Amino acid sequence: MQLYCNSLTQYSRLKTREVKVGNLLLGNFHPIRLQTMTTTDTMDTMATVEQSIRCIEAGAELVRITAPSKKEAENLLNIKNELRKRGYDTPLVADIHFTPNAAEIAARIVEKVRVNPGNYVDKKKFEQLEYTDAEYAEEIERIRERFTPLVNICKEHGTAMRIGTNHGSLSDRIMSRYGDTANGMVESAMEFLRIARSLDYHNIVLSMKSSNPQVMVQAYRLLVQQMDNEFGEIYPLHLGVTEAGDGEDGRVKSAAGIGTLLEDGIGDTVRVSLTEDPEFEIPVCRDLVKRYSVDNRQLTVDGSIPAIDKIAYSPFEYQRRKTFSVDNIGGTHVPVVIADLSKLESIVPASLESVGYKYDVLTDKWNIGDGAADYIFTGTAELSFALPGTLKVITWPNYAAAATDQLKYIPIYDGKGYVEAERKHAAINFVMLDCFNDDTHINDFTYLDELANDKSIVLCLSNKNSHAMPAVRRMFMELLNKNIQNPVVLIVDSHWQTTDEHLIHYATEAGALLLDGFGDGVCFGMTSESYQQSTASNQQSTAGRNYTNNATVEQFINSTAFSILQATRTRISKTEYISCPSCGRTLFELQETTAKIRSRTNHLKGIKIAIMGCIVNGPGEMADADFGYVGSGVGKITLYKGKEVVKKNINSEIAVDELINLLKENDAWIEPTPNIS
Repeated sequence: MQLYCNSLTQYSRLKTREVKVGNLLLGNFHPIRLQTMTTTDTMDTMATVEQSIRCIEAGAELVRITAPSKKEAENLLNIKNELRKRGYDTPLVADIHFTPNAAEIAARIVEKVRVNPGNYVDKKKFEQLEYTDAEYAEEIERIRERFTPLVNICKEHGTAMRIGTNHGSLSDRIMSRYGDTANGMVESAMEFLRIARSLDYHNIVLSMKSSNPQVMVQAYRLLVQQMDNEFGEIYPLHLGVTEAGDGEDGRVKSAAGIGTLLEDGIGDTVRVSLTEDPEFEIPVCRDLVKRYSVDNRQLTVDGSIPAIDKIAYSPFEYQRRKTFSVDNIGGTHVPVVIADLSKLESIVPASLESVGYKYDVLTDKWNIGDGAADYIFTGTAELSFALPGTLKVITWPNYAAAATDQLKYIPIYDGKGYVEAERKHAAINFVMLDCFNDDTHINDFTYLDELANDKSIVLCLSNKNSHAMPAVRRMFMELLNKNIQNPVVLIVDSHWQTTDEHLIHYATEAGALLLDGFGDGVCFGMTSESYQQSTASNQQSTAGRNYTNNATVEQFINSTAFSILQATRTRISKTEYISCPSCGRTLFELQETTAKIRSRTNHLKGIKIAIMGCIVNGPGEMADADFGYVGSGVGKITLYKGKEVVKKNINSEIAVDELINLLKENDAWIEPTPNIS
């Protein structure tokens, strides 16, 4: 299998063409640039200027502004002039979707224009059409005729361009030939890129955005490979997960997708699409990017991770690694969550509330939530109370051997300890391997041969480097090459301090593996110093919002684990919201409405609800949502089931109630159960 990056074992930035955006250089090993998008009405010059300044002062190196029609495109000049008058020379980007005329106006004013190939020329009517080769070629020629004037204007004015494909807005023509696939996303962009290259225009950045991190990652990898094969060079890449949502979920979903690519040296500029004020996106972008600075990245020593040129799995499609089951881990089971409670001074029934188990003293019963951990790690002797439900304890071998309940207490060993142990659990044993850390991998390989396919062993893979993912991924390749099918738990410790930093670390390190089908469980922890700092700071986020609701460290980590499994589509435990980040096109108060819908529906496990500010982010951008709530006019909402309109132009005052009615009509509604942890 051909690689899509320089190396899977050593961090190395992918070389891309240099692109000039005003006074800013992108690609060609320049720093990874941070950007965001305004949410104000573009016709409100001063509001847009003030918000742009807040974004710039937060660290934005590019600011994007929507220009849905000619009048907004023309007003970009007033916005730019006011910013320049105030001393801000940050490049501006015009966001264009359906209106080529607006793009041609904007390209004469701002430093960069973004076009969406799915709706710049093509129209999307969700029709299944069949095209002959001749008809398809005619459509490409029509695109050339309509796109060429913009390219020529950009060449004349030195304007950069982003060809920004969105998974949910692929044209009917692309869908008819390629389907709703990452391949279709790549071809949609390549059609426009080929035209630009034929006109000797190269000041281009590309993006492959999706609300599904699996699809997003696959599309970027395919695009890199396609450009390299076809042109022998790669254009700069703008990374983003579109409609990621808000709070913890939005940050986790963004980090899983963006972080996976950054780990492999892919990406020249990033935007995190949160349903929050745009200046709050920049700290998250910064936390993602700063992981790859010389100061923060612990580069692996040459040769410490064996290089590999051929891989035994496809990085362009999701397929879970084949494993056998050990108890409820591996095989066809969803990935398990192991909560690390080992840093608590004592563990009592109330301690389990932080990981999804709430004890009712009056009834002497446990309430078990959807986000309840499957195992806890204690590192101590048997607990003084009976465990709830199917919860089991992982502890050191001497404590597990002494426990009266041998079914509930499971030992964890290192490789050597298991091989030499005289007594082992009859059904399940956890075995830790530190992957390719210094010279320990020599022993790990020895242990692998002895541990291989022991039907009682769950392997627990980790690495002590600050960036552990490449070493753990390399161990998975060894398991594949040796046909070792033991299930694997991913162990990830964080050395960072803030909520956002921890979220990004866990989502990047574990998410990158889960998106490739690796991992049958997760266990997250913190170094002792980070744990103490996080406890003292009460998990404040860098965006200034304590979106963990005064959570304990254990509660925060447990919630994060389930969020990452949900974001990578490997275990669905809650409602998923596909929520656009708002912009000047938004036709209702998006943040307030998202919060209202979430408060009414967050108990609907497995349902995907899209909340879109306007028709541009409407049925297409909702991608695979089950139900959609879309702005269709000022104060008017249209409701969708899938991509089908079911209720039009509802007054926004009653629209949330109508959404609930729609869920009920389609048997997607259950009444919330009170007092469940």
